[in-house]
Amino acid sequence: MKKGPIILGLTGSIAMGKSETSKIFSRLGVPVFDADASVHQMLAKGGEAVTAVSKMFPGVVQGDAVDRRILGDLVFGNARKLKKLEAILHPLVAKARKRFLRLAGAARVQVVVMDVPLLYETDGKDACHAVVVVSAPKCVQRSRALRRPGMSEKKLEYILDKQTPDHLKRKQADFVVLSGLGKRSALTKVSSVLRTVQSGQVSGKKLVMPAGGGRSA
Repeated sequence: MKKGPIILGLTGSIAMGKSETSKIFSRLGVPVFDADASVHQMLAKGGEAVTAVSKMFPGVVQGDAVDRRILGDLVFGNARKLKKLEAILHPLVAKARKRFLRLAGAARVQVVVMDVPLLYETDGKDACHAVVVVSAPKCVQRSRALRRPGMSEKKLEYILDKQTPDHLKRKQADFVVLSGLGKRSALTKVSSVLRTVQSGQVSGKKLVMPAGGGRSA
């Protein structure tokens, strides 16, 4: 099997603290592929997806870039339109991910992180050696989510309905990072995950780890 970096999937439901956890990995020197950031770049001025999205959804381009608020309003609650958008974006994200891994491999990086919100929903876990799920109590999650601009109870429920429930993500995870306990606690836990991953033995696509499902880092 071709040698390459250990791929650590990072995921979590909306407002669980995944983005902050991703930043911690980055600060610890781990290259991170951020799927959401990749999409944002594709929809920005000069982005790879602008022309195709403009043709599929006339009126969403403002100032040579896709207005993500307008686009979001168009696909919100519309499964048919959402699938059309995903058919444009998913192949481009996959292309960007392959490029990221190729560069990481050339640089002989030991561990990389794939920050993917819908990792379980899109079977992205199959491409990872191990998965980290970021979790928080439901009350904390709702409070964080509802503070976001443009968020409403209805929109939040719609988003949660499209995501694998948190308890199932935690059950399937190799590691669980509990957010909401402060930055120092999160840093300690992420550091623990890295130490375990870096010292683990890779067999096939999975790290050889103790059995028993997800565990707190």
